[in-house]
Amino acid sequence: MRAATASDVEAVVELRAVVMRPDLERLGRYDEHRVRQRLRDGFGPAHTWIIEVDGVLAGCVALRPGEDAHWLEHFLLAPHLHGNGVGTAVLRELLQRCDRDGATVRLNVLQGSPARRLYERHGFTTEAEDPVDVYMVRPPVPGRSARRPGGGGGDIRPTGSGCGASG
Repeated sequence: MRAATASDVEAVVELRAVVMRPDLERLGRYDEHRVRQRLRDGFGPAHTWIIEVDGVLAGCVALRPGEDAHWLEHFLLAPHLHGNGVGTAVLRELLQRCDRDGATVRLNVLQGSPARRLYERHGFTTEAEDPVDVYMVRPPVPGRSARRPGGGGGDIRPTGSGCGASG
C-alpha cells in the first residue's frame, strides 16, 4: 500500500463504479454518474491508501478520523482479487494499527454485500440497518500490536504511524 495523492482520484472513481455496480444494481440504486461523483466528493488523500498488486492499482481504502471513531471508507478491491486474501491482509493491518491506538472503527456496507462477512470475521458488529446500508462498529481489541506474530504483511504495510495517518 502507498499513500494516495489527489491524482489517484479518477482511477479510483472508475474502480468504484466497477466494484459497486453489482450490489447497487441488486438494490436498484445504480446510477453511472452518482457512483462516481460520491467518491469524488468524499475522496481525501490525507487519509487514503492505494492498494497495488504487482505495481498495478488493485484498490483503495480510507480511514477518516471522526468524532468518536475512525471511519473505514472506500474499501475497494478489484473483483479479480476478491477471495485471494488481499482484502483480509489490508484490513488486518489497518485494524491492528487502530487497536494499538485504542481507536474504534465504524463503517457502512451495502445490504447483501459479501464484504459484510469479511467485516464480521474481523470483529465488526451491526449497530443499525436501513433498506440500503448496514452500519457496523468495531471497538479496539486491547493488547493487539501493530505486527502479526511471525512478521508478515510484506508490501501491504501502509506508511504513517497512526491508524488514520497515510504518511
